[in-house]
Amino acid sequence: MKKILSLVLALALVLSLVAVASADGIKVGIVNNPPSESGYREANVKDFETVFSAENGYEVMTAYTLKNDEQLAAAERFVNAGVDVLLISAAETTGWDTVLKLAKDNGILVFLFDRMIDCDPDLYEAAVVSNMANEGALAVDWLLGLNLPEYNIIHIQGAMGSDAQVGRTGAVDEQAAAGKFNLVAQQTATWDETTAKQIVESVINSGEKFNIIYAENDGMAQGAVAALDEAGITHGKDGDVIVMGFDCNKWALRKVLAGEWNYDGQCSPFQAAVIDEMIKTLSNGGTIEGLNEKKQKISEETCFVCDTITEDDINNYGLGD
Repeated sequence: MKKILSLVLALALVLSLVAVASADGIKVGIVNNPPSESGYREANVKDFETVFSAENGYEVMTAYTLKNDEQLAAAERFVNAGVDVLLISAAETTGWDTVLKLAKDNGILVFLFDRMIDCDPDLYEAAVVSNMANEGALAVDWLLGLNLPEYNIIHIQGAMGSDAQVGRTGAVDEQAAAGKFNLVAQQTATWDETTAKQIVESVINSGEKFNIIYAENDGMAQGAVAALDEAGITHGKDGDVIVMGFDCNKWALRKVLAGEWNYDGQCSPFQAAVIDEMIKTLSNGGTIEGLNEKKQKISEETCFVCDTITEDDINNYGLGD
C-alpha cells in the first residue's frame, strides 16, 4: 500500500509540473550565495539566471546571502509561496532538515547545486556539485609531490562550515595531523580578499617562517599576494613562497601562466543546464539517471600549475574576462 501511495504522489508531482509548464511557467526558488562573494560565484549566479528565465519557461524567485539562517528563511518563504522547484547552494552544510522536509511534504522538487548539505538524500531529487574533498586532495597531492624539505603553510579558509571550505580543508588537516604540514596560520577570511591580506600581514609581522600560501579561493590568494608584495617577499615559480588558489578565474590563471602563482584548482560553476535537463526529464515522466548513491552528479574538474598551463587552458577553462 505504501509503495502504491508513493507512486501516486510521484505521478501527481509530474502532472503538476507539466500543468505549470504549460501555464505561467515552472515556479522556481533559487537560494544562492551573492555574486559579490567571488568571481566563481558571479559566474554561477549568471549561469542560473540565464538558464532559469521566463524565456525558458520559468517563473523565478531568488535569494542571495552568505548567512545560513537567511538562506533557511528564504527557502521556507519560497516553499510557502508555492514554488514547484527549490534550488539550493547552501552557505553551511547543516541545519537544513526541517525546511527540506517541509518542501517534500508540499510536493516540491529540491535540487542541490555547487555544494552538498548534510541530510538524507531522500530529501532532494539530485545534487549537481563539485567534489570539494577531491579538489583539496588534488591540491595537497600536487604539493606533496614537490618533495619540499619543509611545508610551513599559511592556510586561508573560506566561509566556515561551507562544503567548499570543509572539502578544501580536509586534506590539509589530514597531512597536518600526520606531521607533514606545519600550519603556521589557519584562519578563515570568509572568501574576502582584504581579510586574507590582513592574515598574511599578521604572520609576516610575527616573524614566523612560511613558504606556502594555501588560499581556498582566488580572491583570498590575491589578497595574500598583495601582502607578500608589500613586504618584498618573492612568490610563484621562482619565488620564496608557493601560492595556491582555487576557482580558475581567467585573471588568476594568467598569474599562474606568468609564474606569479604556482597552482589553481578548478571548480566549475556551471550546473544550471544539467538541472534544467533533470527538471524536464521529470516533467516528461522520466527518471534521472547517472547519479551515485548520494544522488550526486559530480562535475569533472582538474587543476593548473605554472609549469604546464597554456593560453588554451585559460581560454577554455577560465571564468570571467
